[in-house]
Amino acid sequence: MIVDFTPVNDGGIKLADFAQQFSVADLRAATNASVDAWVDVVNDLTDAQVAFEPNDPNAHDTAAKAGEENIGWSVAHLVLHVTASCEEWATFSSILARGIPYPAEPRLRYEPEWKTFTTMAQCLQRLEESRRMRLAYLDAWPDEPNLTVKREISERFVERIGEVNALTAYLVGLKHEVDHFEQVREAARQAREAFGVG
Repeated sequence: MIVDFTPVNDGGIKLADFAQQFSVADLRAATNASVDAWVDVVNDLTDAQVAFEPNDPNAHDTAAKAGEENIGWSVAHLVLHVTASCEEWATFSSILARGIPYPAEPRLRYEPEWKTFTTMAQCLQRLEESRRMRLAYLDAWPDEPNLTVKREISERFVERIGEVNALTAYLVGLKHEVDHFEQVREAARQAREAFGVG
């Protein structure tokens, strides 16, 4: 079950309110479905195709290294980006579920250097590793998770998504991954065109 975030994306409901309908079992199922979808994209690509930098006229990343702000992201780059974000928010979720408030800093995010991922096997390994890690963070939730403790976030973030408890934290990462589905599919399409079907 890939979560349909349309009601959130359309502005009909904040992510924090949307998240409260999900159980831990739902989050596990959604994680597996999401990772499976990414594996399906990567699985039929060649090494050259996963490393191919597509044309992306909308590329604009203010947090990127100098010279990389406006480059198209390869499939490998996208895999590293979404898995890092999902793992960070899954980590926050497990802390909050145990009743421990978490401040805005420090971040708990690690993203490998994208230029070092040049093979399909590396991408698949990273996706499966991320699946294992995210499910492990859900396993770290107590049987009766604390859903009243919140993460400290900016007022602007609260206005946009609402207060972040354990459920919301997990969904932040998952939504981010789902939001990149079309981008990775387009990157894969361009890579197949550039190098032929793998």
